Amino acid sequence: MPAMSEDEPTIVVIDDDPDILEALGALLRSVGWQVKLLSSVPEFIAAGRPKGPTCLVLDVRLRGRSGLDFQRELASANVHLPIVFVTGHGDIPMSVQAMKGGAVEFLTKPFRDQDLLDAIRVGLARDRAWLAAAETLAGLRARFETLTPRERNVMALVVTGRLNKQIAGDLGISEITVKVHRGQVMRKMRAASLPELTRMADSLEIRREK
Repeated sequence: MPAMSEDEPTIVVIDDDPDILEALGALLRSVGWQVKLLSSVPEFIAAGRPKGPTCLVLDVRLRGRSGLDFQRELASANVHLPIVFVTGHGDIPMSVQAMKGGAVEFLTKPFRDQDLLDAIRVGLARDRAWLAAAETLAGLRARFETLTPRERNVMALVVTGRLNKQIAGDLGISEITVKVHRGQVMRKMRAASLPELTRMADSLEIRREK
């Protein structure tokens, strides 16, 4: 296979039936997707999550660690990965458990090719949105790291609605110094307004008692 681009979506299929694995691989490649075919969860863990948008097509019943067990492990580790479950032995409690765990879809074999493709497209859209949000948050954190300790203190108080005079009293500095720090905070964080700075602080989970 050609080298995989990090910008293109990757579909990871985990199924311990070689025939099904190859059939799914052929289907997914036919619509132009990059595909990784694996026979077990440990293989996926060893390879790691692909860098770009990803959707996992996961068999429920696998030797050793089941698909549902792996879904719970991903959630516990706070790993965001959209999952489309496929199974030849599904039941309602199993599908409810999978969907409650955040699965995109739960398909029982044999299923329509189009149903699988549609579910994967939904999964990829979810992952793109999550990756974009993660990238935005990483940028905010990088900007926040450029603030001095005093500027961080001022920012934490500014976003609570405190006035410059009140912040000066809180921190034991002059009002003009607060204004200078506040201007630096707005510039370094690239915030055009106080509401925008407040939204940034919420994303960064910056809290301080008034």
